Amino acid sequence: MFDDQSRRYKNQLVPLQPIDVDKYKKFVGDKAIEELKWLSEPLKDKVWANVNSTFIGGGVAEMLRSIVPFAKGLGIKCRWFVIEGTTEFFTVTKKFHNMLQGKKDRISMEEIFHAYLENIYNNLKQTKIPAHMVIVHDPQPAAAIMSGNIFGYVLWRCHIDTSEASRRIWRFLLPYINQYDGAIFTCPEFVKDGLHIPEYCITPAIDPLKEKNRQYSREKAMSIVSPLFKKNNIDPGRPFILAVSRYDIHKNQQTIIKAFKQMKKQLPADAPDPLFIIVGNMATDDPEGEKMYQTILAEIGGDKDIFSFLNIEDNDRIVGALMNLATCFVHVSTKEGFGLVVTEAMWQGTPVIGSSIGGIQKQVMSGTTGFLVEPTDVEKIIHHMVFFLKNKEERSVMGNNSIEHVRSNFLLPALVKQYLYLMRYYLEIDNKFPPSRINDITYSEIKKAAYGRSVWPFSRDALHEKIESLWETLETQSDKD
Repeated sequence: MFDDQSRRYKNQLVPLQPIDVDKYKKFVGDKAIEELKWLSEPLKDKVWANVNSTFIGGGVAEMLRSIVPFAKGLGIKCRWFVIEGTTEFFTVTKKFHNMLQGKKDRISMEEIFHAYLENIYNNLKQTKIPAHMVIVHDPQPAAAIMSGNIFGYVLWRCHIDTSEASRRIWRFLLPYINQYDGAIFTCPEFVKDGLHIPEYCITPAIDPLKEKNRQYSREKAMSIVSPLFKKNNIDPGRPFILAVSRYDIHKNQQTIIKAFKQMKKQLPADAPDPLFIIVGNMATDDPEGEKMYQTILAEIGGDKDIFSFLNIEDNDRIVGALMNLATCFVHVSTKEGFGLVVTEAMWQGTPVIGSSIGGIQKQVMSGTTGFLVEPTDVEKIIHHMVFFLKNKEERSVMGNNSIEHVRSNFLLPALVKQYLYLMRYYLEIDNKFPPSRINDITYSEIKKAAYGRSVWPFSRDALHEKIESLWETLETQSDKD
């Protein structure tokens, strides 16, 4: 069935166990969870598959590690496939990523046809992904729709800011994207011209049960970071400003470092003496991470008040504790689809200085949960850093506001709810558009309504039976392997 059957199959299908969804009632209330159970009732034993390009690193992988068990806990057969890629593949898809976010770059036909399309072909030529709904995440696997081996209603989920996408790369991807049954974006303004399919806006979310998002007391958080502080001679009595993200050119860590260095020279005599801690990791599908990390170390230049960490041990627990203890969190990306680290910091009750771009604007309400700034406005960043260092009471109020804003909008059950609406719509359980729909009736829908059903050789029930039969075959093969 597959080349090197057992290894290849098990590498591509991520095994995750269902979780008891009632555990989330303490975060969002009984009513919200009971509504999810009601929405999912007709979806029990239906298959919802996800496809992306990495097991670890980055917000997509983090969300899938929570979405899949949660959906399984609702009785849905939720699956997660990870495509395999060569170094050349991830190098060219990183170019896709950067160019979709507006960066100018050169890309050759050799890279597109050999490193990208050939890798997609090799992944899907013998791997079948049958499901009632399939979500293909981001540009890396976007061309997989043309493989002929993905069955069901297939939607493309774009997690990045494509509002200023390079015309060259958008035009290359557009014919593939228009083969999907819909496209999902984080913000309506990210949608580019040329789409002839349904468009949806769904906001990402964090999982409050994950280690990183546990809300500790200050004493407990300090005990967690104590070994890291001792090892690196960090004074636990000094306040610190925190930044956490991948080491990526768009994360703009260099501007924060410049702002912190200048702030130290401008601090009034009555202000505390702060530190700056910057924590980063590298996703397996990001070949530029190491180069960017070295650039950041050069920007720090040996400043004894700045501490930079890469892929620290016990990462999630320590990052969560650092977010809990930080005076403020700074995330001033030049491009950002959403910025889950902002959500995580706010959930810990830490106000955020965030850039006024992308999905960050949905989270940071200036003057209420933090402050929004232009990503390169060093003076404004300094001004807000000093404000948080000097004003403990206002910092506490904004921190509490942040927690409630996340609870109401950006926790896992709210995200799964939007996907359930989508699945119910495509399976015709609901006839009206899902709440996330942002465009009117499209060319592809008119075409299907006019021609598709009258000549389609199978009934919808027969199609569903075919998908379920394919899954039974795959699962039987997996057990044998």
